[in-house]
Amino acid sequence: MKGMDKPVKYAYFPGCKIPHHLPEYGQSVETVCAALGIELVPLEFNCCGWPMRHDNELASIFSAVRNFAVAEEAGLPILTPCKCCFGNLKYAESRLAEDGKLVVLVGRLLAQDGLAMPKSINVSHLLSVLDEQVGVELLQRQTATPLAGVKVACHYGCHALRPGNVTGFDDPLAPTLFERVVTALGAETVDWDLRLECCGHPLRGRDGVIAESLMRKKLENAASVGADIIATACTYCQLQFDKERDGLMLNDPLRKAPPAVLVTQLIGTALGLDASVLGMEKNCIPWRVPVLQDRTL
Repeated sequence: MKGMDKPVKYAYFPGCKIPHHLPEYGQSVETVCAALGIELVPLEFNCCGWPMRHDNELASIFSAVRNFAVAEEAGLPILTPCKCCFGNLKYAESRLAEDGKLVVLVGRLLAQDGLAMPKSINVSHLLSVLDEQVGVELLQRQTATPLAGVKVACHYGCHALRPGNVTGFDDPLAPTLFERVVTALGAETVDWDLRLECCGHPLRGRDGVIAESLMRKKLENAASVGADIIATACTYCQLQFDKERDGLMLNDPLRKAPPAVLVTQLIGTALGLDASVLGMEKNCIPWRVPVLQDRTL
């Protein structure tokens, strides 16, 4: 399958969760990017720093900036499919811009590791690359089996949108980026009240009652507007709506609410890629893909 005329190359930053907890996301990202002409280069990255941000900010910022230094040595911008990693890497960028003392401290730590403070910091979330680098027109041309009739509830996730002045991802109150990508595949997006609210996963292990309540409200809301699926582009949101939901009782009606499908699985389906290479069989709540018309026939 032909992708972009001029392949785009990125340092691939899957983050810590994807390889162990959500390998189907990594698998589908790599498959779809290859089909679209996006070259992903694996580097020796470390944690983005998010888990320690509220315990030790310096350690968190150093962890994030070290990744930028590694990417700069390779001469590549970073692409990540994880919204939490994207949000913390952008947060580190913003903190360096406003705190000169922090720059000095991080620079010293990098020097101890044989690295230099990066001259430029460049990270993009996968959705932005699909929207800005690949573009709607190419996605439409590459779509072999348009997703006509599939109603999709796009779920943004929190960390890419907020704070908007830090991430610069899209309008934090009225984003449209996700919908542009999905409608390019021929699908229909639905308008739902809770599309920008937290999925509840960050509270897992702290307050399971609230975490499940947030999940329930979102799934019920998506079902009430007729969505066939919830499309995610965030590691934590997919874990919440798929694997965590799979822990509900077998007779729980929410098990029949719209299944969660990774955006790359959705794109790969439209591109005509086999479900096995997209990791679809690893989804706990399966999406019964409708019979789609191949427009190349």
